[in-house]
Amino acid sequence: MDKKLEKQIDEILTRGVSEVIDRENLKKRLLSGEKLRIKLGIDPTSPNIHLGRAVTLLKLRDLQQLGHQIVFIIGDFTAQIGDTSDKESERPMLSKETVEKNLETYLEQAGKLLDMQKVESHRNSDWLGKLTYSEISEQANIFSLAEFSARENIKKRLNEGKRVSLREVLYPLMQGYDSVMIKADVEMGGNDQRFNILAGREMQKHFDQEPQDIILNELIEGTDGRKMSSSWGNTINLNDDANTMFGKVMSMGDELIVKYFISCTRVPIAEVEKIEKEMTSDDLNPRDAKLRLAGEIVEIYHGEEAARAAREYFINTFSKKEIPTDIPEFKVEESKKLVEVLVESGNAKSLSDARRKIEQGGVSIDDEKIIDTQAEIGKNENGKVLKIGKMGFVKIVFNK
Repeated sequence: MDKKLEKQIDEILTRGVSEVIDRENLKKRLLSGEKLRIKLGIDPTSPNIHLGRAVTLLKLRDLQQLGHQIVFIIGDFTAQIGDTSDKESERPMLSKETVEKNLETYLEQAGKLLDMQKVESHRNSDWLGKLTYSEISEQANIFSLAEFSARENIKKRLNEGKRVSLREVLYPLMQGYDSVMIKADVEMGGNDQRFNILAGREMQKHFDQEPQDIILNELIEGTDGRKMSSSWGNTINLNDDANTMFGKVMSMGDELIVKYFISCTRVPIAEVEKIEKEMTSDDLNPRDAKLRLAGEIVEIYHGEEAARAAREYFINTFSKKEIPTDIPEFKVEESKKLVEVLVESGNAKSLSDARRKIEQGGVSIDDEKIIDTQAEIGKNENGKVLKIGKMGFVKIVFNK
């Protein structure tokens, strides 16, 4: 037996992994040299693939490097329907136009980790959009309503009297049918996808296929400590520039350092264990460990030189409190409310979000904190630097 290969496979099946189904069968197939079809589906519910999704993409890269066939499914049909696996309320349906706009750069973003020339990619609208009522009824007959309603988040919503639409009941069937159509040997996803991915096994049995094995990865928390989710805006996106990505990692809680080393980098596990031990014994400052972590993550997506520059930028800007020299300008034609400037410059998602940032003391002009949500930007602010939180900088340029 190839000991090196066995070690690689053991790490694939354990690093950042919460569950493998069926572990023994999958390990045997991976060791046999058989070329497996490894499936991952992502719904383009936002324009960005974030680091939480990249946990699985990294695992796919590991398997691609071992010679397996990666099958990447863009859920353009399922994105319109909406998966509520991790939601406490009904996910709204998206328009086809919104989904099309969101998915424009998905393959490009996935290509930051995968060799896309070797990846087989599909849109699931190619088959889901053609199903008849008769075919959907046949698939629905495989599952019971009790199985669906027993899911923790669905049960919670039902107990609280919240609406659960029949559309949501159909989603696992769609994801499961994807596995049938591409004849998946393995499906990967976050552990919040357990029910949907298991549905693929049942669907494959119904269509006389061997049931896929499953690798479920641990979910990672976002910048605010909650599960990383585009809905909450707490994401580190693969398209973030190097400085922004580095800064977002540095803004996370120290308790996430080890988890991120395990799930979001490929620093050897023995080295990660050493870092954890040194932090526990106070031999290593968590800030220094996080600087290493941020550098490792940025290097994966932007390269070694960009990671080094981002580290220097962070230290100069946030440790030495220097103002960056390359900050973007925001041109003001006439006096404008500060909350509007925050939104229009991309530093707040909405006017209410802008007001919250101001009320929490996260906004300043030339180091003078602004706490008045009715404050205006005018001629007196021309040339001054607006700072939002730890990472946002905008230079005010008044045109009149």
